[in-house]
Amino acid sequence: MKPKIGLVTLGVADLARSVAFYRDGLGFPAENYDPDAGVAFFRLEGAWLSLFPREELAKDAGIDPVGSGFSGITLAHNEPSKEGVDAAFAEALAAGARPVKPPEDVFWGGYSGYFADPDGHLWEVAYNPFTDLT
Repeated sequence: MKPKIGLVTLGVADLARSVAFYRDGLGFPAENYDPDAGVAFFRLEGAWLSLFPREELAKDAGIDPVGSGFSGITLAHNEPSKEGVDAAFAEALAAGARPVKPPEDVFWGGYSGYFADPDGHLWEVAYNPFTDLT
C-alpha cells in the first residue's frame, strides 16, 4: 500500500453546522458543496477532509454509532511558529471550537494546544522546532 492518507472522514451530528464550522469558520475550501447531497468534501494540501452524518458513517462501516470519550485519534495542524499556533487556535475558537488544552510549551520541545470541533473531534495545533511539518 502506498504510504499516504488521501481522505479523512469525520462522522458529524449536524452536517450543516459542521460545514459552517470548517468552511465559514476555519476557511477550509469546500469542493462543490451541495446541502442536499448528505456529504461535504474539503480539498486540503495533500489530502481531503469529508464530513458525513455519524449515524450513516457507522451504518456504512457496520458498527454501532454510539460512542463516548476519547476515540484514540486526533487531527493536527502545524504552524511555523508559536505565534502561528496562537493565531490558529484563536481562529478555531472564534469559529466555535471548544478549547481543550490552551497552547503551551510541551514535553517534546515544541508548542501545542488542542481544541474540539462541534462534534468533539480533537485537533492539535502545533509548532515543531525540529521538523517542518507545515
